Amino acid sequence: MVSRKVKDFRSRSLSYENACVRVEVAELNPRYEPRVQWSVGGHAFYSTDAAKCFTELDYSVERTSIYTMGEESASAAGRSLACTEHLSPVFLMWPGVSFNVDVDCPEGASRAEIPMMDGSAILFFNALRSVAGVPGELAFYDAPVNASWELCRSGDGTVYGCVRIAPSDTFEVSYILDRPDMGAFRSEADVSIYSAEDLYNIFEARTFISERDYEVARQNGLLAGVDGSCGLLIGAGEPSLSQKYRVREEPALHKILDLLGDLAFVRPALPKIRVEILNGGHAAHRQILEKVINYAIR
Repeated sequence: MVSRKVKDFRSRSLSYENACVRVEVAELNPRYEPRVQWSVGGHAFYSTDAAKCFTELDYSVERTSIYTMGEESASAAGRSLACTEHLSPVFLMWPGVSFNVDVDCPEGASRAEIPMMDGSAILFFNALRSVAGVPGELAFYDAPVNASWELCRSGDGTVYGCVRIAPSDTFEVSYILDRPDMGAFRSEADVSIYSAEDLYNIFEARTFISERDYEVARQNGLLAGVDGSCGLLIGAGEPSLSQKYRVREEPALHKILDLLGDLAFVRPALPKIRVEILNGGHAAHRQILEKVINYAIR
């Protein structure tokens, strides 16, 4: 039954009080490789079986990854898709399955956003497991990259972090958040991903923001759709609003989840690299992707 293979998700998103995405497990066609087809408001946006087209998407960062379809596409010209990192890592669990993803675009808006749900990926995973079945063997690709660089603020060039990449036999991440501006806040996590089981704890980690950054963002007209159900609000080094960490080192694990999502949007596979990141974010993740993308889209 087709209706049993469709899941609708609704919740707040970064900008909207009511965001919706529909995910359909598509019928497998032996003539085509499995893929994730992303659509915005019913218009085809990007498909992982045509990964070379990924470079045609314009990219920007505004607390999340934002992709925009260029003017050459008449059906989706000017449309943008944001927050893909909340959903795209879930498709890593089923690299041999085809999914159709249609993200609602509110009337009069040009930007579609994935629902935040509770700020993690676990609710997407639990629901999709009921229609996609048992997770499969993860897909990896070789990426013989050796690189390191500092992360600098665009305004004054201040160094705030760094990234190192080296080849590995699987996907490994060491992520450190060291934020004196958040009350000496620090979180760090080190994971090695070999199988689907290694992703479960990462999927549980919720997004977070400091109380100060949240207030500044709201004053600037951002995060209009967000409330306390969308993730963690970090006070002086601890979760506030009576919230407790769901998993150990939850903030650093969520940054790893963001990295997984930024990489998996291209295709549901991971590079065989070890990444060490200090104070990264979506901009740094994009720089990492640029180092490995030629190996991802072969």
